[in-house]
Amino acid sequence: MFRIMHLIRKYARHCRLPVAGGLTAANRLFKVYVSSCFVFFALTSGLSAQNPSSPPQPASSEVWLADLEGPVSPASADHIRRTLNRAADAEIALLVLRINTPGGLDTSMRDIVSAILESPVPVATWVAPSGARAASAGTYIVAASHVAAMSPATNIGSSTPVSMGGNDNESAAGQKAVNDAIAYLQGLQTLRGRNTDWAARTVADAANLTANEALEQGIIDLIAGDTGALLQAANGRSVETNAGNRNIRLDGANVTLIETGWRHNFLSVITNPNIAYILLMIGIYGLILEFYNPGLGLPGITGIICLLVGAYALQMLPISYAGLALMAVGIGLIVFEVLSPSFGVFGLGGLTAFVLGSVMLMDTDAPAWQISLPLIAAVAVASGALIFLVLGAALKARQQPIVTGNEAMARMTAVAMEDFEHQGHVHVSGETWTAKTNTPVKKGDRLRINQIDGLLLHVAKEDRD
Repeated sequence: MFRIMHLIRKYARHCRLPVAGGLTAANRLFKVYVSSCFVFFALTSGLSAQNPSSPPQPASSEVWLADLEGPVSPASADHIRRTLNRAADAEIALLVLRINTPGGLDTSMRDIVSAILESPVPVATWVAPSGARAASAGTYIVAASHVAAMSPATNIGSSTPVSMGGNDNESAAGQKAVNDAIAYLQGLQTLRGRNTDWAARTVADAANLTANEALEQGIIDLIAGDTGALLQAANGRSVETNAGNRNIRLDGANVTLIETGWRHNFLSVITNPNIAYILLMIGIYGLILEFYNPGLGLPGITGIICLLVGAYALQMLPISYAGLALMAVGIGLIVFEVLSPSFGVFGLGGLTAFVLGSVMLMDTDAPAWQISLPLIAAVAVASGALIFLVLGAALKARQQPIVTGNEAMARMTAVAMEDFEHQGHVHVSGETWTAKTNTPVKKGDRLRINQIDGLLLHVAKEDRD
């Protein structure tokens, strides 16, 4: 500091700065320098107090409550992910996810887990109300949450991959899926500082725990019978979110229930495998009807809309591409049969491929995601009826006499429009033709057409009894 003061005074003497009131210019510059340093250090101290490594705590104690009821599906995954994004924008203190699920799709479960792990907002999963469960996929969601809670008389576990149940667990693919699920659940338990040993038991042996057992074994953090007890127990906890460490402050918390919107309801309907299957069938047969009778409009428009919605739903579901390919081949053969009848060869082959593909379509053994066999049978019967209807129409058409073209005209009768001996004009079905005969013809005579040579008719007088 004194070195700086000496340099300032030297600079003042060199510049011959004036002296005012006994205070040299050097001293005045020094005071300005000291004041500037003070302001600078004050500002930097204020900025350093806001450590960028520590995220700002939420300004409010607002709590959101969202429900995960029923199977874990693409619709529920979409709803929870969107709710977490909104919660991050609103900077709420805590999101409570109330769970009662028997499990669901692995892909949807992983989407929810990823959304929780990426959330800057603390998430408390709460298995509630009493009698609820967090089975299979629900166990992983509870493990991923920052705070894990259960109501009395609830249970958690049975986390064996459903598609690997039964004897499939002994196969190489089944064991691989089980090992993957164990490692995944253990990783989530380790991240949240909970018991990892139980992960192997619940995946490999489908072990289940009650709320009290889960608390004793360190699977969950607390037991709460109602929302108030949950918030009171969670208040003051310090959790590690994606944005850093957060202290959950819930004094005077205001709880807001997040309702599902139209998007969730729409996805819930169309991602039902039976609904998606019906939409697909309506779309395909609507287009077939439009191609068979061009210009109707309504079947084509309805078919395109249903086909696109059904395809959108299927891409969100665990489908077997081999089954989908068989369905496509079967439908293609049925369409070919309708447009170009082959007396059942392509139609019956297509129907067989279509039924097999429908049974194989869903690539999971979970009962909630299977297409109903009676529905497949009903569609197969309808398709078979369409094929036999087309075959019957084709056979009937073959047995009917030809009513167009040269062959049909050869059986018609012409009327002479004038007198002529060898060649003249005749009237046939409202048209005027040039006719040739070997015998004289009078106007008004009825003539039999024997041959058609381009635009020339060979005629002869009809025999009269």
